[in-house]
Amino acid sequence: MTFKVLLTDYEFEHLTYEEKIFNEADIKVDFVKAQCKTEEEVIEYAKDAHAILNQYAPISRRVIESLENCKVISRYGVGVNTIDLDSAQEKGITVANVPDYGMEEVSNHALALLLSWARKVTLLNNQVKQGNWDFKAGVPIHRFNEQTVGVLGFGRIPRRFIEKVKPLGFKTAAYDPFVSAEEMKEVGVVKMELDEIIRISDFLSVHVPLVKDTFHLINEERLSQMKKNAVIINTARGPIIDEAALADALSKGMIAGAAIDVAEEEPINSSSPLLKMENVIITPHSAWYSEEAMVELRKKAALNIVQVLSGEKTPYALT
Repeated sequence: MTFKVLLTDYEFEHLTYEEKIFNEADIKVDFVKAQCKTEEEVIEYAKDAHAILNQYAPISRRVIESLENCKVISRYGVGVNTIDLDSAQEKGITVANVPDYGMEEVSNHALALLLSWARKVTLLNNQVKQGNWDFKAGVPIHRFNEQTVGVLGFGRIPRRFIEKVKPLGFKTAAYDPFVSAEEMKEVGVVKMELDEIIRISDFLSVHVPLVKDTFHLINEERLSQMKKNAVIINTARGPIIDEAALADALSKGMIAGAAIDVAEEEPINSSSPLLKMENVIITPHSAWYSEEAMVELRKKAALNIVQVLSGEKTPYALT
């Protein structure tokens, strides 16, 4: 039997890694490549597919209900907000991601954003290039051991981030309703409730997945509870923060700054006020990237499919 594997969309220059995984498998694979943008296009290509490899194209309830043969949907990345998990589960389709490919990269990027803000590196660099050779352009800067880094989420990436932050002297705390205080205490982290960690953090780093309950988790009300010197860091997903509320809070001096790698709409809208603010650092959803991470991501995403179609279990199954 030959299994049809549909790649819904991709932005890679080549598909050598995926093709090698499929060609070396003990099953026969017909690897079909598409560049779907809409539900209709996914339905057209995926209707008879046995497996779907997905990057950004929408795998909605309507798409899943149209699938006749599908056994597995594998997504490039950690987040699966492009896929209707409930519908897949109802239909008995395995959904898998690659949760560990960018652990070092994302935690490093969050650390880089933190350090850039804590030492005002980006701000001072810009000031010098504008002709202002004066350390006072970065006032105030505080010692790390006088500040608290609060972390939203306590999965692989935030745990690794905390491991890198603690030796620098920062106090650390975390919020995660699914992790016990005892488990956090074992690695020297204080567990806090959401409102508490928002109130006490000098730096608040976001690492929760984007699901219904975390959409606009950081909103106008919660931003108003933060310290005036607080900086929010987001390397997770843009819609976790209400971007309009963030811009308003920054413009009014309710918080000191933001360092974000993601936006509610990507690419970020050219009219976004965040682009004009000196107290905002923005990178283009690049936290996940290194050459090594990209290769690992692509191989593991393809391997998820081979394992399920071969009758095995993938360790990365979500449904």
